Amino acid sequence: MQYYVYILASRKNGTMYIGVTSNLVKRMYEHKEGLLEGFTKKYKE
Repeated sequence: MQYYVYILASRKNGTMYIGVTSNLVKRMYEHKEGLLEGFTKKYKE
């Protein structure tokens, strides 16, 4: 199985998040739509 390391940043807060996933497209969708608790819900711009 292939894994991806990704970095997200909040421009207004200067906060960065590093994650690991095996399905990068699905994970980016989850972040963009706020489907999971955590970084993107807390720092959504």
